[in-house]
Amino acid sequence: MAVIKELIRTEANGTISFGDYSLDAKAKLDNFEHDGDLYKVKTFREITKLERNGMFVYESVPGTAVTELSVTEDGMTFQVEGTEDAEITLGLEEEKDYQVSVEGVSAGQMKTNLGGKLTISVELDPEKPVKVAVVRA
Repeated sequence: MAVIKELIRTEANGTISFGDYSLDAKAKLDNFEHDGDLYKVKTFREITKLERNGMFVYESVPGTAVTELSVTEDGMTFQVEGTEDAEITLGLEEEKDYQVSVEGVSAGQMKTNLGGKLTISVELDPEKPVKVAVVRA
């Protein structure tokens, strides 16, 4: 189980990792600087949430650990793990089509809503991170 004990960190490859689904009580860290942006993370067993510069980026129910999150103007990629299947909501561009793949297998094309949110369900195994890619179609 690869929980992020410091709640959020920068990886050597320039990505960020965040979330600790093993916590029984809510924990948060605000004003984490990465590439000129300020991040805020809230995490525990029931939910993990990430904001960048006050804007929504990621939320999972129940809580998860996310590694190697990379956000570009075309979408985002990351690895996620948790103790049970999770519903993940991502903050992307409004009313755009995105191609979603989980572990390299296409989950289809999905469109964001007026708020730019896209929700996917991911089957998780506590022993193995799952790779997710969401790229503008």
